[in-house]
Parts: sequence; structure tokens; C-alpha cells
Amino acid sequence: MKLYKTSSGPVAETEGRYYRIIENWETLVNDDQLYEKLEHLIKAAPATEDDIIDELLPPMGSHQELWACGVTYLRSKIGRQEESQAAGGADFYAKVYEAERPEVFFKSTYHRVVGSGAPVRIRKDSTWDVPEPELTLVVTATGKIIGYTVGNDMSSRSIEGENPLYLPQAKTYDGSAAVGPCIFVTREPLPPDTTIHLAISRNGQEVFTGTVQISQMKRTPQELVSFVYRECSFPHGSLIMTGTGIVPGHDFTLQSGDRIAITIDGIGTLQNTVQ
Repeated sequence: MKLYKTSSGPVAETEGRYYRIIENWETLVNDDQLYEKLEHLIKAAPATEDDIIDELLPPMGSHQELWACGVTYLRSKIGRQEESQAAGGADFYAKVYEAERPEVFFKSTYHRVVGSGAPVRIRKDSTWDVPEPELTLVVTATGKIIGYTVGNDMSSRSIEGENPLYLPQAKTYDGSAAVGPCIFVTREPLPPDTTIHLAISRNGQEVFTGTVQISQMKRTPQELVSFVYRECSFPHGSLIMTGTGIVPGHDFTLQSGDRIAITIDGIGTLQNTVQ
């Protein structure tokens, strides 16, 4: 089933029917038994029309943090090596791809994250910017994955390529992340052949497309959660981006007005326009 965060409250969707959920969002998504809880709440709520899906907000609590993992796909390793070669940082990315410990980093608080339909931003001091389409885990305080959403880890490749120590500036700024349109709540892990699709259009013309299956991830979702939660507590739960396997080449950079659509099988499509 799917759970939407709207401006008028949580809405659950199952089998094409929509149900308004009268619950606090942060309490709701921090429940290890969220699937079973939604089943119970749906039985007690009348089905309604899909017009209750109004303004979509990021499916994230205001007290949650968004973290991210890098170099989890071979294509990402190669892309990072290409952008940082001149700065002497290429070896770092090769080593972290093979290492036991993954790259994890803090991405954003809620107020810098946007939902589907809202604008994302590129930095004014950057010359090379790309979206990074990522399967994003929804995780409770105990470290249990209770659902999945679509994430866009907006990145400045020019800043990160200058020096790997500039990663926080390349990754974290206002409008640097989008998640949505919903949380896909399930008891089971996603199938390995689940595919992530990226399409970027400019002036009505498609200028980039790419796909990758999550089976190409070097690390498992639970492995990534275990490292993010190591020595860090998340009393309200968290969202964790799992890395990208689609990296546009060095000849592509986002421009204001570009439309970004990221679709993950079974979850939905996250759509944003570059401001």
C-alpha cells in the first residue's frame, strides 16, 4: 500500500482506494508495525475519492533527518573518479567502493527537502549540476525498514570535484533534496529487478534518460542502515538515500527550468522542476 503526506494529513491508498488517516505523521511512520497498523486503520475508515490527495508534502517528519550513501553502484564510483581526478581524489572513491565501511553522509533536515511537484535548486556558485535518482529507505527509530520512497539527491559535481572535502557544500543547501510522492509500505523487500528510471526534459524535449536495477547495488539496504545507525540515534526515525546508479556524463549539466522525473517500479514518480 502507499502512504501520502498531504497538506490536510496522511492518506493511504490500497487497491485504487483512498483513505484519510487521522494520525500524527511522525508517530505513524515511526511504527515498526506500520503495515499492520495501516491495515487496521483502513478497515475503520470509509474509502473516498482520490481528490483528497491535495498538495503533496515530502513524506518525512519535521523532526527526521535525511541521510545518504554514496558510491554504492559501479557507475557512481566511475563518475566520482572522473570528476575528482584533477584534484587527486579518484583513489578515494575506488577504495570506498571496495571497503567494508560505506560512504554515508548527512544530507538534509526537513526544511531543506521538497516534495513531488515542488522546485529543486542548483547552487549559484556551481557550474556542473546533476540530479541523482535514488531508492530511499524509510526507517524507524529501531532501524527497521518499513517502507520505500523515491529520492533526488541534487549534487554539484563541480564543487565536489574540486576536492572531496567539499562534499557537504556540494550536497547540502536549500532545495537540495526531493523525496516522494509517497511511502510504499510493504512487509517484503523490493524485488531485485526493481528499476529506477530517470528522465530530464528541457523546453519540452527529453535531454537525458537512464535506468538501473537495484540489483546493481553493491550493498544491501539493511547494511546501509546498520552503518547510518551505528553510534547515531534517530528517535523519530529517518530517511536514507541508497546511492545512484545513473550519472549523466561530464557534458551534461542541469539548467533552470529543466523538468526531472524519477520513477521507481512499484513506488511512483517524483517530479520536480529546477528553479
